[in-house]
Amino acid sequence: MQALLTTPGTAHSTHVGNVPEPSGEGVLLRVLEVGVCGTDREISEGIFGAAPEGSAELVLGHESLAVVERDGQGFSRGDLVTATVRRSCGHCLACAESSPDSCLTGDYSERGITRLNGFARELVLEDPSQIIAVPASLGRFGVLAEPTSICARAIRHARTIGGRQPWELKRALVIGAGAVGMLSTMLLRLQDIEVWTASLEESNAFVEAVGGRYVSTRNTPFAELGKFDLVIEAAGVAELMAQTLGLLRRSGVACLLGIDPRKQDVTIDGPTLALDTILENHVLFGSVNAQRQDWLAAVEGLDDARRQWPDALEQFVGLRVPLDRFAEAFDFRGGKATLVLDDAI
Repeated sequence: MQALLTTPGTAHSTHVGNVPEPSGEGVLLRVLEVGVCGTDREISEGIFGAAPEGSAELVLGHESLAVVERDGQGFSRGDLVTATVRRSCGHCLACAESSPDSCLTGDYSERGITRLNGFARELVLEDPSQIIAVPASLGRFGVLAEPTSICARAIRHARTIGGRQPWELKRALVIGAGAVGMLSTMLLRLQDIEVWTASLEESNAFVEAVGGRYVSTRNTPFAELGKFDLVIEAAGVAELMAQTLGLLRRSGVACLLGIDPRKQDVTIDGPTLALDTILENHVLFGSVNAQRQDWLAAVEGLDDARRQWPDALEQFVGLRVPLDRFAEAFDFRGGKATLVLDDAI
């Protein structure tokens, strides 16, 4: 069967090849669609990623939508599903408590990223405990569950941190209008929070469709937007990450979701860090991956968004192409791109 393969650490090695059909224990899934994100691009460019033990190649794809191929283990043929990405290291407190997103050792594995083959192949055997049901009403937009779960986890943690003391989340700023930025905007709007989303582009139809307020940073500096209870940095720019502390109201929380691995120096105003952060109880934290409760919240949020803003998700996925056109999906920058393995829905 066909799969999208790459050799981690070797740039431009990604290709469509043949792999054996899966055998053994688990729920057999037929993959319908996989999403493409910056992580896939960076693995394909040889920046990071790790193949399974004993293999030189890694099957890509961590954003999945699949259908159950045969009855068994609590699932019925035809059930629409997705599956988690990060799996337990098996020997730390966090993983023992079903929180591999907070793994304390770094020995976890991740579908399509780290030591575990991904979903960009026709058939996958999956552990039933890692499978997340997708309502039929959500349809092919279930492929957005993984990036939405990242946002759900970040907002959950922000609320937990803010809630350590009396605090109200009324006004939020999302920096960056990629998939994570827009989905964060969507989830916050579902909670009836005033959301400003800022990026370089002149306009953003998705943000406006879900009731957010879009601002182009080419024309409007952050200082003109006022202060916020929550700032989410999803652009992946270290200099912007440093600026988030200066955008917070009293007891405000800033969450970093973007990643910027470039070696560089960033600047931050001294009083912002060493005075306001202390006297105004500010918090800056990073968030990565998600656990099962976040996946469930993500699927529920996507389905709620589909009902409340029926045209918004249609605007979100800008390119759907077959597996053998993966290069187009990797190059696409006009929204979300997905690879279609089976167009059954």
